[in-house]
Amino acid sequence: MKSMTGYGKGEAVSGNKKVTIEIKAVNNRFLDINTRFPKSLSYVEDGVRKSIQQVIKRGTLDVYYTYEVTGESDKTVDVNMPLAERYASAMKRAAAELELPDDITISSVLKMPDVLTVSAAEEDRDEVTAMFTSAASKAVAALDEMRITEGKTARADLARLVTNILTSLKKAISRAPIVVTDYKEKLTARIAELIGTPVVDEARIATEVAVFADKCDINEEISRLGSHISQFTDALESKEPQGRRLDFLSQEMNREINTMGSKANDLELSRLVIEMKNELEKIKEQIRNVE
Repeated sequence: MKSMTGYGKGEAVSGNKKVTIEIKAVNNRFLDINTRFPKSLSYVEDGVRKSIQQVIKRGTLDVYYTYEVTGESDKTVDVNMPLAERYASAMKRAAAELELPDDITISSVLKMPDVLTVSAAEEDRDEVTAMFTSAASKAVAALDEMRITEGKTARADLARLVTNILTSLKKAISRAPIVVTDYKEKLTARIAELIGTPVVDEARIATEVAVFADKCDINEEISRLGSHISQFTDALESKEPQGRRLDFLSQEMNREINTMGSKANDLELSRLVIEMKNELEKIKEQIRNVE
């Protein structure tokens, strides 16, 4: 079991180039990868995404990067001499016609638009892509390690909570048959009190008790809830992502517990139902962060 939150960082170096990838993850029902690569590096995005998708199945991931080139620059500077000459010639004509001092300098000419051009050597895209992919793989591995660690804590917490529900369910199983017996005794005593004699119509009492027993019968809910708890416990032991399955099972458990609560015409059963609902709410909160 893994958590959906975490952080990972990875680096890759080749020659004078260095790539650093950082990934921050939070919970999400689906997988959402947010990258921020400029157009000039768009060709590396596919490799980064595939590296992440091989490991992460659910969550929102924000991917940050730095790309550094150290040492001597591989950029070249060129002068457009024909254009510079035309600028200089135009400046001289303007100075003569306006009868102004000729203060033309090389620096003023070089500042004119498009006189200087700066270009960089074409990058080896395969090399850069491999660096980004390697850095992403290291980052996602570090992220996954953190998610596994947090997942162990989440699993232990979920196991404890579902065990608490099972304990309350066992108490409800023991209490359920007593509810009908208590009802019969209270009904008999109440009727005897009203008619002023301990002799009552046993057949009528039996009918009323049978109707009550049918209305408050929670055997089916107990059976289904027990099955859901068993499946939930099995899912906790799985090595595969179980977040969606656990979420579904928690919804089914909630349905059975609510039905038990609506049928439980008994203070003790109602108390046990409340205990189970409290633990289930904690489970649902924890599941939101499980892959």
